[in-house]
Amino acid sequence: MRARTLLLPLVLLLSAAAFAAGPGYHLINTWKLGGEGGWDYLTADSDAHRLYISRATRVLVIDLDSGKQVGEIPDTPGVHGIALDHKRGKGYISDGGDGTVTVFDINSLKTLSKIKVGQRPDAILFDPATDHVFTFNAGTQDSTVIDVTKDAVVGTIPLGGKPEFAATDLKGTVFVNMEDKNSLYAIDANKLTVKSKWALPGCEEPSGLAIDRKNRRLFSGCEKIMAITNADSGQQVANAPVGEGVDATAYDEETGLAFASAGGDAKLTVVQSSGGDKYAVVETPMTQKGARTMALDTKTHNIYLVTAEFGPRPAPTAQNPHPRPSIVPGSFVVLVMGK
Repeated sequence: MRARTLLLPLVLLLSAAAFAAGPGYHLINTWKLGGEGGWDYLTADSDAHRLYISRATRVLVIDLDSGKQVGEIPDTPGVHGIALDHKRGKGYISDGGDGTVTVFDINSLKTLSKIKVGQRPDAILFDPATDHVFTFNAGTQDSTVIDVTKDAVVGTIPLGGKPEFAATDLKGTVFVNMEDKNSLYAIDANKLTVKSKWALPGCEEPSGLAIDRKNRRLFSGCEKIMAITNADSGQQVANAPVGEGVDATAYDEETGLAFASAGGDAKLTVVQSSGGDKYAVVETPMTQKGARTMALDTKTHNIYLVTAEFGPRPAPTAQNPHPRPSIVPGSFVVLVMGK
């Protein structure tokens, strides 16, 4: 028994080394889902082998093994993000269209309640350290805080700008990118106040945000760069070139790889530290045009992205001066990137 115990760390170390040294990320599967509507955030539930996909007015639930749809959560107008509280078996969905959060049962996928929050909630985050769900509201430029033990709003945090993706250090601090401020804010998740505001030099319109909790580093996806920030001091310690049209970032704690998905030039950028605060791009596999958001499966290390084929862009109007291209019917897919 003692010999097996001593060998286990070595086996895990060799397995991690083999993964890092193996063939690079590439497209290993394409799941054709079809259907209508745009999309935004993805959330992977590695334990339950599920992928949650926001889709205009509903959330699709996909089996991570087969790629088949196993359920749907309806009535989520203008849906953006999905956050999961595994301890209580509940999920939370930000409904940007009507300024609510949909609370659902993770097992049955049945809606449990609706909670009124700020206007146009976009990103949503569950922080297990405080049992709070944070919505980041573009319309009211603030964050609504929900206590998950009673599913009730317990506070509002003024932000004074347009918040995007958020991340938690699981120690009482929540971080959020401020897209229109080219900044990164640190929020005290207990006091519900902004405790620090950090500039992101060279980072235009930061969107995606991921965290390396062990080394206390934050990865912001900006226009053509990934800004890497010290989560304690706010100092920008490095940056790395990424593709055009980055929306999401992710960090894999086991492999030490950071990712940025760019829908503009159909590229997934993979970044790795070579020691200290020296970061470099190690590969840039091609994805598909429009694949701007993604989710990481922490068990398989696969990356999931969604996109579709696009038709002509509608003519601009006074109400919509920057219309998105039309989506070719039936072309919506999930891209699976792995090693």
